[in-house]
Amino acid sequence: MRVFTCFCLFLGLGGPILAQETKKDFRPLFNGKDLEGWQHLGPGKMIVENGLLRTEGGMGLLWYTKEKFGNCVLRIVYKTTSKSSNSGVFIRVDEKPKDEWYAVHHGYEVQICDSADEYHGTGAIYSLSKSTGRPTKVGEWNTLEITLKGDRVIVSVNGEKVNDFDPKGPVPPRTKDYEPERGPRAEIGYIGLQNHDDYAKDSYVLFKEVSVRPL
Repeated sequence: MRVFTCFCLFLGLGGPILAQETKKDFRPLFNGKDLEGWQHLGPGKMIVENGLLRTEGGMGLLWYTKEKFGNCVLRIVYKTTSKSSNSGVFIRVDEKPKDEWYAVHHGYEVQICDSADEYHGTGAIYSLSKSTGRPTKVGEWNTLEITLKGDRVIVSVNGEKVNDFDPKGPVPPRTKDYEPERGPRAEIGYIGLQNHDDYAKDSYVLFKEVSVRPL
């Protein structure tokens, strides 16, 4: 298994790989053609059509199987069809998920849902760290960037910083059984996308880019 961290710059790897990592270019994880490298768990599904990834039903998890990610920036370009469109990006999942709930309790979810409150809406670390802004546009492409730096998680939406989560700080108590269990997460882990649009007809999320670059 490949573990993606900045340490690869210092391990004496071959010239072509070192040059690629040094440029800090974003590397696509979704190829726009199929789900090569991804695996779906749970209800609903993710569909590839017209070069895009679309959520359908849920709550399910599409996770990236090829590698874990440490210090890096994840870039997700997505579009919602309504304020209630519901999805999310899972990070820091310590082990290969066994079911759709594993990532909830063994990772963090950066939420996508414009109708929810500041702790459960777009840009929030779901129920743990609130979003300080909502610079999103329904029906248009939005760019979500998630920076993993040590144990910190920094989130920006359309160029505006909306979250800087330090897990060593205080977090709200867990009040609902579907909220994540509290506790530390791995600094190097798997990532995934959630499909969770079972609330309204024709409510879904489209993704046209999921990519990564080292810090």
